[in-house]
Amino acid sequence: MDILILGCGFTGIRVAQRFISKGAQVTVTTRDPERLSSLRARVITLSEVPGHIRKGMLVLHSIPPEGSAQIPALLQNAPARVVYLSTTAVYGATHLVDENTPVDKQDERANPRLIDESRVANGPWSSLILRPAGIYGPGRGAHESVRGGTYVAGDNYVSRIHVDDLATHVEAALLSNIVGAYPVADEFPVTTREVAEFCKALLAITESREIPSAVGRTPSSAEDPLVRKRSALPSQSSILSKVQNEPNRPPRPVSNRKVDGSAIRRALGITLAYPSYRTGIPAALAEHNL
Repeated sequence: MDILILGCGFTGIRVAQRFISKGAQVTVTTRDPERLSSLRARVITLSEVPGHIRKGMLVLHSIPPEGSAQIPALLQNAPARVVYLSTTAVYGATHLVDENTPVDKQDERANPRLIDESRVANGPWSSLILRPAGIYGPGRGAHESVRGGTYVAGDNYVSRIHVDDLATHVEAALLSNIVGAYPVADEFPVTTREVAEFCKALLAITESREIPSAVGRTPSSAEDPLVRKRSALPSQSSILSKVQNEPNRPPRPVSNRKVDGSAIRRALGITLAYPSYRTGIPAALAEHNL
């Protein structure tokens, strides 16, 4: 197998490792090749793709819209299959989402992603669009925000998917012939308040302040930090640590969305390792060596 991963970040690394373990030839792109120096793959920048693209490649496209306009020209007609990682943000303010839910073409945040989806879907290759809910895992997610005192808890619902489960979707998707666009999520959407309470208990937090509500204040950096226990579980790999320590992204708008991702799981014939945050978050904390 010949695999190309465009934008090898939090999810892409796990997909790369899965195919490397299968003996595949894996090429990945990143803006900082040194960051992936320990990955047993050919590591290149996006501008180098024309020199490494080969007929019949299976391609994961996970580059955000601001850097993706040139992708079709770089790929030309070489790939046999392209899987694009989009986002459930394309559904706008819709509260209940499944495989039949229309996208919101009027939503300002959705529009750039929909343009990229169209580019992939209209290319000269077989394609599948995956629209993940909030991606979490070691070093990323509600548990990290609660630990840092920046989590905003309220009565809005959030769906999520553990990064390893998303990698399972991508691996199966690249090897399938299923086409179309599907939302991806675990089986248990929950309010942000409920997941915050779960994380607080799990982290054994002694509060010196309240977790801010969705309509409340933002904690000051001068306030006392949350106190937490640390476990003696094995540490995460150096590759993943470099990715997880990247600068924080800008805050996203508050969403209130329940996502049913069962259709694509049935189509791909996969099951979730972490069907709920109640199993996924403890696993993420253990892997990140809290």
